[in-house]
Amino acid sequence: MPIPFDYDTLKILWWLLLGILLIGFAIMDGFDLGVATLIPFIGKKDEERRIIINTVGPVWEGNQVWLVIGAGAIFAAWPMVYAVAFSGFYIAMFLVLFALIIRPVGFKFRSKLDNTTWRSIWDWGLFVSGFVPSLVFGVAVGNVLQGVPFYIDDHMMPHYTGSFWELFTPFTLMCGGVSASMLTQHGALYLAIKTEKEISARAQSVVNWTTLLTLALFSIAGLYASSLLEGYRITSEFVANAAANPMAKSVTTDLGLLMKNYDMYPWMVSAPAIGLVGTFLAWHLKMKGSLKTAFVMNALAILGIISTAGLSLFPFIIPSAYDPRSSLTVWDASSSHTTLFIMLCATAIFLPLILGYTTWAYRVMAGKVTSKTLNDEINSY
Repeated sequence: MPIPFDYDTLKILWWLLLGILLIGFAIMDGFDLGVATLIPFIGKKDEERRIIINTVGPVWEGNQVWLVIGAGAIFAAWPMVYAVAFSGFYIAMFLVLFALIIRPVGFKFRSKLDNTTWRSIWDWGLFVSGFVPSLVFGVAVGNVLQGVPFYIDDHMMPHYTGSFWELFTPFTLMCGGVSASMLTQHGALYLAIKTEKEISARAQSVVNWTTLLTLALFSIAGLYASSLLEGYRITSEFVANAAANPMAKSVTTDLGLLMKNYDMYPWMVSAPAIGLVGTFLAWHLKMKGSLKTAFVMNALAILGIISTAGLSLFPFIIPSAYDPRSSLTVWDASSSHTTLFIMLCATAIFLPLILGYTTWAYRVMAGKVTSKTLNDEINSY
């Protein structure tokens, strides 16, 4: 059977789908991470912390499906990207995995003993499970923007030349700060919606600080990237429909190249604008008492901030700071034509199902979590 999409089109579609899956993870699981980060600070008493935990208890596992799908999509659609990212960032990814493992264990074990020290240890463990992934994911994006130190040898094997500590530079830490603050704000708005009285009020007060932090760090990081970071540009002729071969091109680097897409396609400026305006409007709507609309607006801000990184890099997915020619792009790092099409068919079937059951689950579990619901629900944490 002939494939109805040409190879070039499928590469673009999968670049878009990869962005959608990463944004879906940040929006859906992002508030879980934000809530976990806030547990020790917003919950002043044990019952309050139990209420906070139970706001995400029924949904966090379903939300984490987006992470699994995103990682699987990278593995299948962009195998070279998967190899470079998961080998170069191996220790960082292991740190994220360790932190994410703490979350279900913390939820299950925290209330097993009626002991203050025991529960406090797990509360701080849950903080780690939320803050560390939020920070490291942002640091990873910052490293991709500034270029990852790797090269591809004659046998098409990628080799990472950096170290774990080299991942943390002033710019990448700023990116980590943007990620941590925007996801903490997402979690705070979710808590404000799902709780009452003191807990909701404390969560709303957090938004005042995260708004300032997100706007400041995102603006500073953007100015830094546009003026002080080298961007990448393909200088040789290439065939977009050709089989994947990262070494069949020439790449140059220069200051200001991260802005070239915005010069060529002015509409792309809408992405950082949505990130900034959405963050501010989330705070403004919170002040007006429109908490649900504020949460939606913050989700839109997350979409804008993540899209800014993707649009700035296009067509690069992971540029190489060690050997620019080895940089991985949309055109030369994908799976085969047939693989991309089969995966697209599977996505067309299962993605609507995921969206459908997620919508149904949130509708069924709508409402606030209170002291009464803790006592009435036998499965509460």
